[in-house]
Amino acid sequence: MKKLIGLLMFTLLFVVGCTEPAEETYEEPLKEMAVHFIDVGQGDSIFIEAPNGKTMLVDGGVKGAGKEVVAYLKAQGVNRLDYVVATHPDADHIGGLISVLNSISIKEFIDSGKVHTSQTYEEMLSLIQAKNIKFTIPKTGDEFQLEDNLTVEVLAADETASDNNDASIVLRAEYQNISFLLMGDADNGVEQELLQKGTDVQATILKAGHHGSNTSSSPKFVEAVSPLATILSYGQDNKYGHPHAEVIDILKNVNSEIYSTAEAGTIVITTDGVTYDIDAQEWTGIGATSSIPLPASTKSSKVELISKDVHEEIVVIQNNSNQAVNLEGWELISVEGDQVFSFPDIILTPGKKLSITSGPDAKTGTAVLEWSKRQIWLNSGDAAQLVNAKGEVVSELQ
Repeated sequence: MKKLIGLLMFTLLFVVGCTEPAEETYEEPLKEMAVHFIDVGQGDSIFIEAPNGKTMLVDGGVKGAGKEVVAYLKAQGVNRLDYVVATHPDADHIGGLISVLNSISIKEFIDSGKVHTSQTYEEMLSLIQAKNIKFTIPKTGDEFQLEDNLTVEVLAADETASDNNDASIVLRAEYQNISFLLMGDADNGVEQELLQKGTDVQATILKAGHHGSNTSSSPKFVEAVSPLATILSYGQDNKYGHPHAEVIDILKNVNSEIYSTAEAGTIVITTDGVTYDIDAQEWTGIGATSSIPLPASTKSSKVELISKDVHEEIVVIQNNSNQAVNLEGWELISVEGDQVFSFPDIILTPGKKLSITSGPDAKTGTAVLEWSKRQIWLNSGDAAQLVNAKGEVVSELQ
């Protein structure tokens, strides 16, 4: 449907003995640009196409979606990308960029600078170095000029953030009267900082932060953005419960139209700088939940997660029953990172605790198991789930 911004008005002033048309107060439409919100399931991938042919790809979804992203870009006639942006090093944002790096020429790679020890992140950096691609870590206020009338500004960037999501590069693309705000996985804390700094976050189109999670899209922030339309990029029936009902209510309260890649597939928005057109049907409301409920039969399990320290990378479970439990076949899951630790053949006796460690200081010892030397729990919003040998979630910690 076609939306009109800065509507052209012709007002005739009829005064005795005089009829003169009022001056026109609108900007003439330009050639069309397009923003493609590519359906990569539970993840983000956004392709910006300037009228002059310059391009920018923001994220690439999970690794398994990489081939689909490449195929989509090539179907649009893209053999070279001027800019590729990795908003932050989470696997559902950078995984697919591995295929992009292997298949398409890239002029400049823009990275959050947030160091991560995951194999995917290291592989991505190795490819950038091997292909001698210009590598940029942006600062807040930096601008990328795709053409005279199309500017992409960095509203937030923090390579020193303790959390991956907090390090998200936030972008605002402006094409005459139409603007796009791309939030990555930036959470409420980043949103609050933007508002406190007086940053202009108003945008015609909002790509909601963190796939519609209630850790983002706070009421005050969404009100400040005042989007006419909001895009939710997530996978249908995802295990995180995205989009959360609270976010949907907030968007509805500002009368924003809502679209989702889960329902509509890839969403393409074209604009001439005055009007815009969204090539998709509005979101119907399927899949919104306020939380991730645990099965009723497992909530009172006697083997439980009792603590999770995301900085020290230590998760502790305890057997609160009066019987010993063999943990072989059990799993500890990092929900956000979609990473799984499989327990060995080990007996957890009544009242005893067991620590699962990860990160550079991970170790094995008495009542301590090593998961990985890589960081697992870098995200403050990364839930931990304990799954028994039957595949039932018996305990969860946010």
